[in-house]
Amino acid sequence: MTPRTVTIAPLRHEDAARCAEIERDLFPGDDPWSENAFHSELDHGNFYVGAYWDDRLIGYAGLALTDFESSVHTIAVERAHQGSGVGKTLLRTILAKADELGLPVFLEVRTDNVPAISLYLAHGFEHLGLRRRYYQPSGADAYTMGRPANRD
Repeated sequence: MTPRTVTIAPLRHEDAARCAEIERDLFPGDDPWSENAFHSELDHGNFYVGAYWDDRLIGYAGLALTDFESSVHTIAVERAHQGSGVGKTLLRTILAKADELGLPVFLEVRTDNVPAISLYLAHGFEHLGLRRRYYQPSGADAYTMGRPANRD
């Protein structure tokens, strides 16, 4: 029997329904992204990748790109695979794209999401500010974090 492996590859339009399913499970107290939101992100040329366990989508990450900066729009990993390094791999993949383009990276993260904050700090992000009641409808606060451009 072949062992199951995780592969990182470009996110596809046919993954949008699965992404929305993961969103509903992970973010029920806020406004989870819809299938149409993922289609829109892909249509606008943003950089999105998926983590596939065999052929099943188990996580995704998206990076919006401009000429001057980039912004992490989302990173999510289904509950059964959290803590296994999939999120770290997704983050490193989108950061590599920002580094390739020489762009700084910005993001918002819930102030109570300690694992994500730790991951971002370990990858060169710094706290820049606080956005009160950023996530709706829960009203949860968010830290704004940033990472300078890698111009090596």
